[in-house]
Amino acid sequence: MSELFDFLVGRLSLEYFPKDPVTIGAAIGMPLTVLGLVALITYLKRWRWLWENWLTSLDAKKIGVMYMIVAIVMLLRGVADAAMLRLQTALAVNGAEGPFTTDTFQQVFTAHGTIMIFFVAMGLAFGLINCVLPLMIGARDMAFPMMNSISLWLFIAGMVLINLSLVFGGFSNGGWLGYPPLTGLEYNPGPGVDYWIWSLQIAGIGSLLSGINFFTTIIKHRAPGMTLWKMPVFSWSVLVTSVLIMLAFPILTVTLALLGLDRTMGMHFFTSDAGGNPMLYINLIWAWGHPEVYILVIPAFGVFSEVVATYSKKKLFGYKTMVYALIAIMFLSFIVWQHHFFTMGAGANVNAFFGIMTMVIAIPTGVKIFNWLFTMYKGRIEFKAPMVWFLAFVVTFTLGGVSGVLMAVPALDFQVHNTMFLVAHFHNVIIGGVVFGFFAGITHWFPKIFGFKLHDGLGRWSAILWQVGFILAFIPLYILGLMGAVRRLDSYSDPTWQPLFITSGIGVLVIAGGIGLFLLQLAYSVWKRKELRDDNGDPWDGRTLEWSVPSPAPHYNFAVIPRVTRRDDWWHMKQAGKTGIKQKEFKDIWLPKNTGIGVYIGVIAGIFGFGIIWHLWWLALLCIIAIIAIVLQRTLSIQDSEYHVSANELFHESARAMK
Repeated sequence: MSELFDFLVGRLSLEYFPKDPVTIGAAIGMPLTVLGLVALITYLKRWRWLWENWLTSLDAKKIGVMYMIVAIVMLLRGVADAAMLRLQTALAVNGAEGPFTTDTFQQVFTAHGTIMIFFVAMGLAFGLINCVLPLMIGARDMAFPMMNSISLWLFIAGMVLINLSLVFGGFSNGGWLGYPPLTGLEYNPGPGVDYWIWSLQIAGIGSLLSGINFFTTIIKHRAPGMTLWKMPVFSWSVLVTSVLIMLAFPILTVTLALLGLDRTMGMHFFTSDAGGNPMLYINLIWAWGHPEVYILVIPAFGVFSEVVATYSKKKLFGYKTMVYALIAIMFLSFIVWQHHFFTMGAGANVNAFFGIMTMVIAIPTGVKIFNWLFTMYKGRIEFKAPMVWFLAFVVTFTLGGVSGVLMAVPALDFQVHNTMFLVAHFHNVIIGGVVFGFFAGITHWFPKIFGFKLHDGLGRWSAILWQVGFILAFIPLYILGLMGAVRRLDSYSDPTWQPLFITSGIGVLVIAGGIGLFLLQLAYSVWKRKELRDDNGDPWDGRTLEWSVPSPAPHYNFAVIPRVTRRDDWWHMKQAGKTGIKQKEFKDIWLPKNTGIGVYIGVIAGIFGFGIIWHLWWLALLCIIAIIAIVLQRTLSIQDSEYHVSANELFHESARAMK
């Protein structure tokens, strides 16, 4: 009986419930929040509406909105984690106890990095791409709408697992990249590392599917006449990002799988026993990790290219050089990974090569900065909120880029490699670059998604607070890094560091104020949406095909697929007054039906991850069988998966687009 019981419950045990006050509070607060949301939806009787119109939707724009909602919720969690880290470092000096234990601090540190990279930056990127890319290239939808839904729900499943660790089991304390041997079974036998592995594994597979989808959409579904050299730069940035995803994410999948085998089946890929080697893991994780940096930031570069040209009332300066710079970054991103471990004894020749390559990759990035500035030169600049986000980006990203070039010198990197200097550099580049870019994009393209504009004043002040907060939060960390403050530090003995840590904590609070203003901007704009509605008068100098559809864009995007003759074709058509569409041009089309298959696969994948984490092998096996059965059922019923839209319906829904 005991063997049967062990088989059924795996390693589930009451000992894994949280014990210290901080984690107990989080474990209580999160379920109460979820129950409150469920109660509200039930009270409003919106479950059926939510299921039919959103959760099961295959419309790329709705999928994009759901990505961004999840990302913004996780941003709140990530910033709360950051505030906890800075609170600890502000108080734990000279033997004083901070509010968190060392283990809790390391879990929060790991969760913060994991959440911000995988579930905030990636979520904002994929959300914006889903909303905008088809409109830009003249496509009715993504190439694989069902795959798009599955990608979203795998992303959500990973997010649920990472938050479930708060309630039961605890999260990894091994850092957001999970270096062995710290994350090996010998030193970390609990479920925390497994939560980290399987939340990233499931979400990472969803990201890989998205990359394939984006790539196929651009290659196969561009409007007639739109060659690659006629695409907007944002579309180019997505194409380059898709290639990076398809090349880099299989490395992450294999790496996490090997680490999982080490932990669950006693393998020795990354141990020092039986021929294993921890350095193999570090090479593999950074072979994925550095391209991942550019997977995040390149779409933001595309956003800024559209925003700067639009609000400067000019064509983008150096279109081809921008594209070549993107392609150069794509290539070089795969040959700089070893600068992440200059201090690990690779040798002078290896360090010199990767140091030089790291400096070289800064060149195409610098080209883009200068092209944006030349675009602004003699332009009729409007300092709307998206443009303010761009200016904030230039300051923070340039600071992060310069500090990165400094760290490309191995001799200097030996001094600052594992210090707060590196933390400041990374945040300036990724958060100051990526998050600022996607906030600019959300603000700029909001009317195409929802049909009304965001309040501009609140948006500008949100960007300003983010900028001020970043300076306060990370300039002190550069100084602390040069003074010798290492990463993952939960206590210290030098009292001269405390004022700098306190200043950094104040900066995090200012950033939180910027997030609060962004949320207020959303709420106020929804309340005043009738006054802020986009009448399709195009107050911006919209040059891409997105402006040829109503605001908000209909679910099918284009009633008539446009024919493109040159770059910025829609802008030229507007100047010539040739943007009208005749009713006789409309033809009946077929669109995919909404389906819950993505939801089902996401839920089952989450349960599968839970089963693996807790060694419930029977549950994991049932989940695999269920997913195979769902896929087979979908394959057999594929002929019933589309519905007909008449030309008359297309004409009436597109009437606002014809002028």
